[in-house]
Amino acid sequence: MDKKIYELINDQINKELYSAYLYLEIADYYKDAGLDGYANFYEIQAKEERDHALIFRKYLLENDETPKLLAIDAPNETYSDFLAPLKKAYEHEQYVTSLINGIYAAADEVKDYRAMQFLKWFIDEQMEEEDTARDMITKMELFGDDKRSLYELDQALQQRAYSTPSPLANE
Repeated sequence: MDKKIYELINDQINKELYSAYLYLEIADYYKDAGLDGYANFYEIQAKEERDHALIFRKYLLENDETPKLLAIDAPNETYSDFLAPLKKAYEHEQYVTSLINGIYAAADEVKDYRAMQFLKWFIDEQMEEEDTARDMITKMELFGDDKRSLYELDQALQQRAYSTPSPLANE
């Protein structure tokens, strides 16, 4: 494996674990506010981000590379209203998309077709993540000021269930 590709993928493990931390922090914000559905949504998001780190780790191991775990920064966000964490999550998903795109571009430069194929799943996943984040912002902007509507949004998010991502399904 090209050294630069290894370093980018290894660093992505850390970035995905940071994402999990960020989403746990957001879950805690909503839990403290009594919005258990939003807390549930972000707790599941944290699990998914942890899973993404495991998928990158598995890829390195399957390619005879040793992952090197790095320190994970602690998020330190403060939120002024229920919309702010949603905007932070969307901004963060855009950042993660840029990281995935950067790894893909680097793999393309060195003609690492295996890495490019592997990253295709993440490219599709990021498109879905950004779409979901935008949708949550839109709904909060439309209905979040109405307590009954906010309650209904929260109840709908309470129904979300975790499912193992396909790259880890046989683990």
